[in-house]
Amino acid sequence: MKALILAAGLGTRLKILTAKKPKALMPILNRPIIARTIDYLKSHGVDHIAVNAHHHYLQVMDYLKAGEPFGIDVEVRVEKEILGTGGGIKNFSDFWGQEPFIVINGDVLTDISLASAYEYHLNSGLPATLILHDYKQFNQISINDSCQVIDISRQKNSGNLAFTGIHILNPEVLSHIPGSGYSDIIDCYRTLIQSGGLGGYISANHHWRDIGSPDSYIAAHSEILTAEKNPFVIGPGSIISQAVKFRGWASVGADAVLKKGVEVERSILWDHVTIKEGVRVENSIVTSSKVIDSDLINEII
Repeated sequence: MKALILAAGLGTRLKILTAKKPKALMPILNRPIIARTIDYLKSHGVDHIAVNAHHHYLQVMDYLKAGEPFGIDVEVRVEKEILGTGGGIKNFSDFWGQEPFIVINGDVLTDISLASAYEYHLNSGLPATLILHDYKQFNQISINDSCQVIDISRQKNSGNLAFTGIHILNPEVLSHIPGSGYSDIIDCYRTLIQSGGLGGYISANHHWRDIGSPDSYIAAHSEILTAEKNPFVIGPGSIISQAVKFRGWASVGADAVLKKGVEVERSILWDHVTIKEGVRVENSIVTSSKVIDSDLINEII
């Protein structure tokens, strides 16, 4: 089974978090999100992975190393100009074989059962299936009684469902995507809707979180860590004074230094961060190699 991780976006909603690091390499509990996505795909039988890259693409290529760290083939293709979701899929036309393939957004954390969705797609006989769920913030997709998608609205609607960012496509869908340049896969899907060719698989009782904004990035950590018996993660090589106080939850990266009297609450510290004596960090994100010598409350630096 083959899959594409869409990872070429600029991550503009994440502000300074992606200024020096691509969104795909942003850490979730000190591990890049793309590593978690690869593990997720592997656990569902995916054995060949493609990744599109643009923003800080050299970092992506260096981290993935053709899949060597993951024991799986990973092919990265750089987009000199962003091709969009449709163009990104089309750019891998020669990668896909004859079987249906999976496409997943690079900023999604989930445990949705891909095996069940894939089997549903095979049985549907439709060229494309969107994995959907009820998520009020993004409910823009309408389906009929046969679970065929009949509308993708630009407005949220309480009676609709949300797209999870995971789709299963037959190779024939490629013929509906323009041959070159930028394109949005949603335009392709609106064409398929007209012919009754777009299905919807409804998933429930799963975990799902995107990290497309600072608030959702923080929420991803909160959801994982508040479920843990010890909701504090400390990276290797970090030096933590015995007088440091952690509250709520916290993720501290590798080689951090937290000095006497520091308080950290519901915050994310990346690698090589130094927090000076007596400083309080609350509801904040501190990016790599920063030195903090005054209190941070609800800040991203």
